[in-house]
Amino acid sequence: MNREMHGSSSTESFIPMSSIASGKGVEVAPDIYSYTTQIVNVCFIGNPDKENSFVLVDAGMPNSASMIIKEAEERFGKEKKPKAIILTHAHFDHIGSIIELVEKWNIPVYVHPLELPYVTGKKNYPTPDGTVEGGLVAKLSPLFPTEAIDLGSHVQALPADGSVPHMPEWEWIHTPGHSPGHISLFRKQDLALIAGDAFVTTKQEYLLDVLEQELEISGPPRYLTTDWASAKRSVEVLQSLHPSVAVTGHGKPVSGEWLSTNLLKLTKNFDEIARPDYGKYV
Repeated sequence: MNREMHGSSSTESFIPMSSIASGKGVEVAPDIYSYTTQIVNVCFIGNPDKENSFVLVDAGMPNSASMIIKEAEERFGKEKKPKAIILTHAHFDHIGSIIELVEKWNIPVYVHPLELPYVTGKKNYPTPDGTVEGGLVAKLSPLFPTEAIDLGSHVQALPADGSVPHMPEWEWIHTPGHSPGHISLFRKQDLALIAGDAFVTTKQEYLLDVLEQELEISGPPRYLTTDWASAKRSVEVLQSLHPSVAVTGHGKPVSGEWLSTNLLKLTKNFDEIARPDYGKYV
């Protein structure tokens, strides 16, 4: 029995903020393609030369469904659709177009069990902290939507064994702090990491950094992070994996020496780099 979806549609909650990377994609590996919708990245997982389908990680900003669908069709073909959507977490900028995408493709969505309340209409996220240390984006953050959506029978919890449906070489890792059920995805064979917002490569609190996609290692976006002790532990867990390449929820994909050096720097200096000096969740 199907339960109907409901929640804010992409056309109801457009966020008038974008970056120079919006509408652009980067092939991180033959089967990892990062695509930017306004200020946030989604990932297409699948090699278009070898596979007849793919998996979408996250669902972008509100009002970006048509962008994502167009990019998917250009990369994989108009007759192809993803096998599933995997959510790193359910903040508005990562689920902004998910209802439209699920309606278009009629596919399942997977999240960590602790994120289920936010995508089954049971619980809203806390209000973003407009008082947190940061710039204009932080100040404007209380305007960002935090209401739960309901994906009905389309959503289910990720398997408890750490496996990722339709992504057999990948595992999910619980990386809470930014949200209770935040996850990252890791592939051991080539040390590829999809970090979500556990850490990012563009500071999200400052408007100019966001617009210009200034490359800089940073912790999770401050205005929506409610558990800084867990956020710190999550960064330590990801650094211990020694990823060779990382796609983050915000900012450019990074790899090699830049990634290893800066992720270690973030781990060792998390309180100075990431944790804000003040704010209601500090």
